[in-house]
Amino acid sequence: MAAIEEVEGTAPAVETPEQSTPQVDLAFFRSTIYRNRKRTLDCFQAEHFLPPAALSVCEEAWKNIKARDQLGAIREFVDEQKKRSLARGEVVAAEEFDEGLSGPTTGASRTSDGLSSNSRQAGHADTGSTSIIPYPNSSVAGSTSQALVLADGQQLARNVLRAPLMPKPKWHPPWKLSRVISGHYGWVRCLTVEPENQWFATGGSDRLIKIWDLASGELKLTLTGHISAVRGLEVSTRHPYLFSASEDKTVKCWDLEYNKVTRHYHGHLSAVYALALHPTIDIFVTCGRDSVARVWDIRTKAGIHVLGGHTNTVADVKCQAGEPQVITASHDSTVRLWDLRMGRTHVTLTHHKKSVRALAMHPDLYMFASGSADNIKEWMCPDGKFVQNLSGHNAIVNALACNSDGVLVSAADNGSMNFWDWRTGYNFQKHKTIAQPGSIESETGVFVTGFDHSGSRLLTGEADKTIKMYKEDESAVSINLKLGKSILPIQLEGMGSFCSWSFFVTFEASLALMVRSVPDTVDFEPSVQSTFFVTFEASLALMVRSVPDTVDFEPSFN
Repeated sequence: MAAIEEVEGTAPAVETPEQSTPQVDLAFFRSTIYRNRKRTLDCFQAEHFLPPAALSVCEEAWKNIKARDQLGAIREFVDEQKKRSLARGEVVAAEEFDEGLSGPTTGASRTSDGLSSNSRQAGHADTGSTSIIPYPNSSVAGSTSQALVLADGQQLARNVLRAPLMPKPKWHPPWKLSRVISGHYGWVRCLTVEPENQWFATGGSDRLIKIWDLASGELKLTLTGHISAVRGLEVSTRHPYLFSASEDKTVKCWDLEYNKVTRHYHGHLSAVYALALHPTIDIFVTCGRDSVARVWDIRTKAGIHVLGGHTNTVADVKCQAGEPQVITASHDSTVRLWDLRMGRTHVTLTHHKKSVRALAMHPDLYMFASGSADNIKEWMCPDGKFVQNLSGHNAIVNALACNSDGVLVSAADNGSMNFWDWRTGYNFQKHKTIAQPGSIESETGVFVTGFDHSGSRLLTGEADKTIKMYKEDESAVSINLKLGKSILPIQLEGMGSFCSWSFFVTFEASLALMVRSVPDTVDFEPSVQSTFFVTFEASLALMVRSVPDTVDFEPSFN
């Protein structure tokens, strides 16, 4: 007690710096908690794509909301009929209307005056009142939905459940290898096509930048200057400049009139992995292993913004004239859309579960795609609205490219290339690259893809130190077989793809294809590895013969 009185009689003690409460960074605290929760979820939830277990309360709330949304008008009508019946002195049971709303019952539901709903429908009911009865012709095979009509035959609602229909994809001819270009001494990591579509440049792990003629594939020039692998290349549409980014932490501007470096851009703390030029103003954006994207002024070499927010390597960056003007993809599984004027994040897309290594802008639509090991996703600008998933490329997707015809190409570490229809997300072709002779089997990875400005040639840079050029097969045609009202596309395994979207006939054995026309008969016996395309305008009979049995079709070609 004496000690307490002594403290009360003295002035309050001043806190020393050692006794003061330490300041806590709330943003760091929240991010730490979020990361811990995410890691816990990753540990204990093995399948992220499965929805969480539904709770009974959530299911009940969902049913109530759906009933109010879809049957609200009918319930209002029922309440109005109750009021009219009560005004006329009739007694109406609530169970009647509940049974009517729930669809047809096994037995006839009794009303208050002792007559069944069926007898009322037959004409024994009071003509002054209107009742709700199940619509007799609304039942669909395999469907439980029912429509409701008034007693006089007027239909109130008819909600027939139908299976979702896949939109018909646009037919694209298959792509085939047309040229293999050798010249690099290391992996080919980047490429770009100049605006006039006359030549293209490639950069590789051999620290060289090579310029090739696009038509002939001949080497025109080799630029040296980087001391590490070249990871990004862009040709300006406004100036005769070529920009290169390298793992030596530098970005160089090459004057194509003198073929020498005119500017250096220093600022990155680690390897630079990608760069993108703004299409309308004199700036460009670079990104790399230091987890940031930097915005540079071309003329003054000054850094305008440091776009920070990613927590891991920023693998790719794209620029466009409209908002968002800068889009970045990172190994932290996020895609960020940036406000260029303010230098901060506008939207963060967290849909991916794996590292996002590639981005692709659609040349005509206001959309872009992002590629990861889990999925390829399409987004709508400017707010990053999710459009659809492109599933099926089960590999580490390194590169994406899209042309104006709506062909999206995804290339992966294992050498696989998938060709997609942008609008429907249909995978119309799969291709496996072949390493050049002298390479080991593991050197089949594809690091970069890109279309020329016409969209008719596809360039790839690969781990076997080659550049491969693909083009559309000019001899390919689309065949639509009509059987009644259905269209039967046919795909023969190992013999090419015949524009398939509804029905497939697949045989793995050796086939003999016989096409019979009206004037004569033509027989083909191709091998399983060959590709065969045929078109006729006359009425044909198509016979596909396999080893165990024979399947006959007699379609009408149009």
